[in-house]
Amino acid sequence: MEILIKASQFILSLSLLIVLHELGHFIPAKLFKTRVEKFYLFFDYKVSLFKKKIGDTVYGIGWIPLGGYVKISGMIDESMDTEQMALPPQPWEFRSKPAWQRLIIMLGGVFVNFILGIFIYIMLMWSYGEQYLPNDNVKDGVWVQDSLAVNLGLQTGDKILTVDGDKIRNFSSLTLEFVNGNNFQIERNGEVIDKVIPTDFISQLMDRGKDAGAFIYPRYPFAIGKISEDSPNLNSELKPKDIVTSINGAPLKYYDEAEALLANHKGQKIKATVLRGKETKEISLKVTDEGKLGVAFSGIAFKDLEKLGYYDLADIEYSFAEAIPAGWNKSWKTLTDYVKQLKKIFNPSTGAYKGLGGFISIGSIFPDEWSAESFWNITAFLSIMLGFMNLLPIPALDGGHVVFTLWEIITGKKPGDKFLEYAQVVGFVLLIILLLFANGNDIFRLFK
Repeated sequence: MEILIKASQFILSLSLLIVLHELGHFIPAKLFKTRVEKFYLFFDYKVSLFKKKIGDTVYGIGWIPLGGYVKISGMIDESMDTEQMALPPQPWEFRSKPAWQRLIIMLGGVFVNFILGIFIYIMLMWSYGEQYLPNDNVKDGVWVQDSLAVNLGLQTGDKILTVDGDKIRNFSSLTLEFVNGNNFQIERNGEVIDKVIPTDFISQLMDRGKDAGAFIYPRYPFAIGKISEDSPNLNSELKPKDIVTSINGAPLKYYDEAEALLANHKGQKIKATVLRGKETKEISLKVTDEGKLGVAFSGIAFKDLEKLGYYDLADIEYSFAEAIPAGWNKSWKTLTDYVKQLKKIFNPSTGAYKGLGGFISIGSIFPDEWSAESFWNITAFLSIMLGFMNLLPIPALDGGHVVFTLWEIITGKKPGDKFLEYAQVVGFVLLIILLLFANGNDIFRLFK
């Protein structure tokens, strides 16, 4: 059922983005009296699930959910309609239009993707505002228990100040900031220390596995998740969700402080103070010879940590006027972060290519329960990502057509049809290779 919910959201988001992207080409083509022969959601190789001709255009839905397209008369595209191109140019064809009109038609889809992403982020800011844990509010530093954090030279209690000189605003963005960054700065016992992010940080992050979670956390209270079957405290008064706040009178604020306290009482009985809901209780517990209680730790949501008095969360509401710059800033940050990640993918030493994913990876980022906020957040991100990817100067993408048209505008020389055909084939092959590699990564990770 979870897979079905994720897949449904993915297909809905993808369909929305495809239709609007293609409308970005369709509308200016119609405005410039250019004939559009087909407007399709998904690809229709040999078979269409639905089609209807209205005027000169066949509108339809294909059966291969890998994208969509508009087929514009007199244009060398993925259809490779060389027969049409062999005939004399007609007034309604793309190739007969002035270069500036062709440029607008080709940029239309990308323009819509960027505008859509910005619009969605503005509406999200207006509707939901922002709720997050400010990095400044993690006053007692981070909890280091992951080997990757240890390899970075981090210690529990360190305060992470900046990445690449930029102050960290949202604690939850730390992983992404480290992915995009090259160096960081911490404060340890009042001393500011500069550190380097290894070139292969992304590779190390990926090697931990897809279910490893974040590599760094704020410091948590000692919350009981589960009492193991072989625990000496299985039949004690201790219960899941209890929060241990002291051991033999010594206050215990964070989980990471428990090990040192328990080490002083190996094999002994202790008195522990626990918080259970709003009630405080004192109970007797047994410490193993290894200095353990035989319990599993339970993570706590940030909003619950706030209720317990650990961290103050930021809860920002925006008027519509305030949401416009906030949405724009969110869009710009999304785009620049994506560009930084793309640069690292093309640098083999980073290992970022391991994180390249296809349809399974994209589908998996949707939640397994419907959330309008999450759905539109992801759709806005995908819209901006799709816009940028289509702008890349690769033949077969909008960016490739834009480059050739700009060349024509600047030099006054139009590339020949044969050259454009060959370039389209090369670009198409490159895209297929990229598609196979990305989805192959997905399959490899599934079996791994």
